[in-house]
Amino acid sequence: MARPSRPELPGVPQHIIQRGNDRKGCFFGEADRRFYLRCLAEAASRRGCAVHAYVLMGNHVHLLVTPSERGAVSLMMQDLGRRYVRVVNTVHGRTGTLWEGRYKSSLIDSERYLIACHRYIELNPVRAGIVTDPGAYPWSSHGHYCLGRRNPIITEHAQFAALGNSHTERLHAFRALFAEPLDAAMVNAIRRAANSDSALGSEAFLARAEAMLGRSVRPPVRGRPGKDKELNGQPATSLPVSGKLF
Repeated sequence: MARPSRPELPGVPQHIIQRGNDRKGCFFGEADRRFYLRCLAEAASRRGCAVHAYVLMGNHVHLLVTPSERGAVSLMMQDLGRRYVRVVNTVHGRTGTLWEGRYKSSLIDSERYLIACHRYIELNPVRAGIVTDPGAYPWSSHGHYCLGRRNPIITEHAQFAALGNSHTERLHAFRALFAEPLDAAMVNAIRRAANSDSALGSEAFLARAEAMLGRSVRPPVRGRPGKDKELNGQPATSLPVSGKLF
């Protein structure tokens, strides 16, 4: 039976996770990470995808990307994966697959959850215990947004632009968001949506996406609903952590 295609809509951001095969490493040195970012920049430009945020971990990658047309993200990931794996296998004298099956992705409601997802991505090295400050990790988009290091890969989303009237104001406002950790319920919701190739958003966002795609974009319902605040159309207490993604 053919696997269902991932939900993808023009102009709607996607949170993408790609893991190394068997959760093993997908980068074997700094040169690999630099080459991956070059491949990402070229594939995103070729396929009309705007990259808003990223982090390269040892055995997986997180991206926040908005496609200009349906199917653009899938094509970008194909281009990126094939070129990167081919060169890395050659350089390191290895064979076979590098990635674990298909990448995971979730549609993100930009009005309510994009900034939270952005923070989630750049806080990965902190949650993994690699650094205590996301600014100390060199392989993410955090330097562009919080340290003023211009990154040519990055296209700033309108939600970031709305944080201030000047670039300096936006940097200060975004940096202030990292003074506190993300709410646990939000972390769980982001993970759950990504793990199930679903969407993260308000009820109105989910309904619009389903009408456009002609299919459900909701995560599977598990457990008894709680009574706490609503995330992704469900109470926060009913959103379990399905595996530690960081």
